Amino acid sequence: MKYLFGPVPSRRLGVSLGIDLVPYKTCNLNCVYCEVGTTTNLTRELSEYVPTSEVISELSSYLSTRPHLDFITFSGAGEPGLHVGLGRIINWLKTHYPEYRLALLTNGILMADDAFRQSVVEVDVVLPSLDAVSESVFQSINRPALGIHAEDYIRGLIEFRKLFKGEIWLEVFLVPGINDTVDELDKIYKVIRELAPDKVQLNTLDRPGTEDWVVPLSNESLLQIKHKWSELPIEIPSLGILHEVKATEKSKAEGRMLAMLSRRPCTESDIISSLGLSVKDVRWLISRLIASGKIIQEQQKRGVFYKAVNTKPVSDKPI
Repeated sequence: MKYLFGPVPSRRLGVSLGIDLVPYKTCNLNCVYCEVGTTTNLTRELSEYVPTSEVISELSSYLSTRPHLDFITFSGAGEPGLHVGLGRIINWLKTHYPEYRLALLTNGILMADDAFRQSVVEVDVVLPSLDAVSESVFQSINRPALGIHAEDYIRGLIEFRKLFKGEIWLEVFLVPGINDTVDELDKIYKVIRELAPDKVQLNTLDRPGTEDWVVPLSNESLLQIKHKWSELPIEIPSLGILHEVKATEKSKAEGRMLAMLSRRPCTESDIISSLGLSVKDVRWLISRLIASGKIIQEQQKRGVFYKAVNTKPVSDKPI
């Protein structure tokens, strides 16, 4: 599959089939904490980055067997909202496969545009970000493409909440020394109260970010914020416990890992987070795939990366 990946077990979304609509690291932000790496195509341009008709064809073929899925998720290593066919694909899925729940992983920037808000209103869960309210903090942490401002996208999120009937799971990514000041946290809190999301997920770094100086906020600080914002539906994903994969499922996990690594290089932590596996299981699978010659490892600036020997995307069926 060229544009679909998974299904993968996600800690937030269960069994999730991913749809990747933009080339690697095509985004309207270049966040300092991004664990996928520096944005190589920083852009506001909406375009048909991949053929919409081919994405729909892949979905039609895959979903024709009615596989068990908790979600079909628009995600990938960039901003899926930049694809002009996103609304068309959502409409097609809701028309032909209404039994599946749809999720959109987005930084939320495009919510400033009314046409975009209308195009994604049929999804079931939207997972946007809100890392800053002050313009200076927004520019420091999210480093947007020219012409993007915090006030516009925050207003867009609030307007979207008014018309959206589904769930909003808001992520707040905290970087010590930038957006964890009392003043900025108070501003973020006020916007969250107005936005009224169904969940608020407090996150911080757990893998190397784009910039070496970015470090994680302590668990104690995260818990203090959760206590201070006690009336909000706060979750702290980093405090969760990853599950062990049963032996009978390891062949499926191996196929999923190889499919992911054939799309883009990943660190051990990337694999753990994306596939929801334990450290023990990931290391076992990495050793198996290296021994079989299916993947190799490379030392890069952000650490050791693993990639498939065959860089053409492969099927995620069990090997």
